[in-house]
Amino acid sequence: MHIVVQIPAYNEAETIGEVIRGIPREIPGVERITVLVVDDGSTDGTEGIARSAGADIVIRHRRNRGLAAAFQTGFDAALRLGADIIVNVDADGQYDPGDIPALIAPILRGEADMVVGDRQVTRLAHFPWHKRILSALGSAVVRWASGLDVPDAPSGFRAYTREAALRLIVLTDFSYTVEHLIQAGKRRLAVTHVPIHARPTSRPSRLHHGLWDFIKRQGATIVRVYASYEPLKVFFYLSLPFLGVGLILFARLGWFFIAEGFALYGHLQSLIVATMAIILAFLIFLFGLLADRIGDNRRLLEEVLRRLRELEERL
Repeated sequence: MHIVVQIPAYNEAETIGEVIRGIPREIPGVERITVLVVDDGSTDGTEGIARSAGADIVIRHRRNRGLAAAFQTGFDAALRLGADIIVNVDADGQYDPGDIPALIAPILRGEADMVVGDRQVTRLAHFPWHKRILSALGSAVVRWASGLDVPDAPSGFRAYTREAALRLIVLTDFSYTVEHLIQAGKRRLAVTHVPIHARPTSRPSRLHHGLWDFIKRQGATIVRVYASYEPLKVFFYLSLPFLGVGLILFARLGWFFIAEGFALYGHLQSLIVATMAIILAFLIFLFGLLADRIGDNRRLLEEVLRRLRELEERL
């Protein structure tokens, strides 16, 4: 059993050494542990500190490309290294690397393809109350969108089997957390969660520019990814308001038509609006049918990507 612990890092010279030194090098049932750091264009010497702290491999981006790109770089490298399990941990010290054995335990028991570390956000004293509430609300939305019972959707402390890693990919340029959960849910992967320790960090997040920016970008990610996998549902829901307006207006016109002696006088505007609403509802639903057919091509491309990754790993 080979585990690759990947750490995406951007200007984390102050904390990455402690994170690497805290990673357990011996875990029952595991023969080999490799620490892989992806330096996302750091300018503070993160790469050198990571190497001196004991990182086995350091991959460096020439410029900062963002967390999603750094995560995918590490994911692909871990697969090429022949990882049986890939563990992702942040470089800022928020997560305790000592929780890695508990995190991978469901995978070692054959119970899960993916495990998410649950920070138990509602109990974190160092999280402000509004952040705890919004995190819980956001996780509830992700549970609905993914169909998975994961209480801490934004948690980046995760473990993946090789099969899960072959099937998942990051397409957004913001973060992988929500996207992977929705993908995993739609592909019917076995996903579970375990409680972990979450420590306060000494700096604000570099992933976003404030809470509302995070909400906006995560919300856009949820809508985009969910629509990619359930386009027919999304467009059907979008067509319902127009269909409802059209049907209500036509029912109203029918009542006037009967009440006024089977004739309509002065209701031309209502007739035009009702007709346009029905036409719009039909067109939106038609777009959903087209998007659903495009979704079949996406699923085919995802299977091709999985097989290409397997071939790359063998070569």
